[in-house]
Amino acid sequence: IGEGERDEAPMLYIGEKVGGAPGKGPKIDIALDPLEGTTITAKAGPNALAVLAAAEGGCLLNAPDVYMDKLAVGPGYPAGVISLEKTPTENVASVAKAKGVKPNEIIVCVLDRPRHADLIAELRAIGCGIQLIPDGDVAGVIAVTNPETTIDVYMGSGGAPEGVLAAAALRCVGGQFQGRLLFRNDDERARARKWGIEDLNKIYELEELAKGDCIFAATGVTDGSLLHGVKRLRDGRMTTESVVMRASTGTVRWVKGEHRK
Repeated sequence: IGEGERDEAPMLYIGEKVGGAPGKGPKIDIALDPLEGTTITAKAGPNALAVLAAAEGGCLLNAPDVYMDKLAVGPGYPAGVISLEKTPTENVASVAKAKGVKPNEIIVCVLDRPRHADLIAELRAIGCGIQLIPDGDVAGVIAVTNPETTIDVYMGSGGAPEGVLAAAALRCVGGQFQGRLLFRNDDERARARKWGIEDLNKIYELEELAKGDCIFAATGVTDGSLLHGVKRLRDGRMTTESVVMRASTGTVRWVKGEHRK
């Protein structure tokens, strides 16, 4: 699962087969975004990442490159606390009740896009806090798992491949996620059916997007809430910070690297 089609790149197309010849090794699914946040990077903004998720063959949703409506909370909440079948107001009230606070004490992360104008207006009417981000909804979803960000809920639409990547991360560290594919035209619906999506209105739960023993890895490109970005030191060395997570063990490893060539 990649973004070659969207970015008009020569590779990383959805369904593309890579690696050794068949039978030479285990079959795995890979989802990746070599630069999650191109606009962020160009403007030196926060939370640009290079991201990859991997799982056993058939365990990552074969998501077409369309939009996905996304809803996420971090770990520690009762099952079913959020639902795409509820309104934003109902979801905020549900999370607030589970957390033991008032709805206006909940902070919701939303991509700053014109398509989210109604969502943002509804959240402002509730009086809850809103964290608008310019790009990078993978980092936005993961932020709900980090108490230091103070973000409680992620809401809104973004790319479906990024939804699979974010779901893989939540499988590793906990939380709840729902996604529903959004289609703008018949061409996008046809592409979804081509990749095996039959129910175009289905709401996907976390383990339907990323199941089995998932691995999630990310390296910071610019500084953000999850990782520090790439730095060039005076002596010419480059430093990076990465995170590697595994669902089966719940292990999270932080990796700091120095690159001399």
